[in-house]
Amino acid sequence: MATLTRHPLQRIASPSRQVSILLHLVGILSFIASFRFLFTWETPMSAAFGGHFQFLTIIGLTLALCTYVVGFLADVTLSSRLFKLKNVLSICSTPLEVLISILYWGLCAIDKSLVFPPEFQLDFLPDFGFHAAPALFLTIDLLLLSPPWTIHRYSALALSECLAFLYWFWVEYCFSHNGWYPYPIFDILSTWQRSLLFTFSAFLMTGSTMLLKWAYGRINDTKKFKKEV
Repeated sequence: MATLTRHPLQRIASPSRQVSILLHLVGILSFIASFRFLFTWETPMSAAFGGHFQFLTIIGLTLALCTYVVGFLADVTLSSRLFKLKNVLSICSTPLEVLISILYWGLCAIDKSLVFPPEFQLDFLPDFGFHAAPALFLTIDLLLLSPPWTIHRYSALALSECLAFLYWFWVEYCFSHNGWYPYPIFDILSTWQRSLLFTFSAFLMTGSTMLLKWAYGRINDTKKFKKEV
């Protein structure tokens, strides 16, 4: 089985059997704890078409869990293929989770009822587990345990738009079965306003990707490394 040595730009070796495996294991346990809470939380959404997977939060959490499981397996096996797969998943999951955190906490700062009906408000710990922990875990993995992303601005925009409008199609498809949207804000907005929201979200996710690339360069000093090479 192929192995992968430490990337020159990484400050901590990955895959590793120390820091990397510990981070991935803790992240997996956090994500599983969120899913365990979710599937014991009785709401009308759980019995509806699409279930809890109508929510972008849960789709993002699933992708985050997949990313960390593959990362954990790469740590254990030292497989370069699994490590590369984890990095591909990370390009989708990390900006998506950053986007989810920005949108969720931003809307909550305005009015929490835009994202949750008052009767289904979450306590702080599960709220943090769904809407902050995944972004934090994935960002730490990117900045310390991953090679630099090679995705460019236009590719990031195309990926973001694809994910945004696929989710919009899924939301509308669930609405055709259930007669209501998973997020109250969608009921408030008209069709063209929802299209603007999803377009804005795609641009925001692209910005998140570029910001993460910039942060990676600052922390790992990629410019200095390239000059030395």
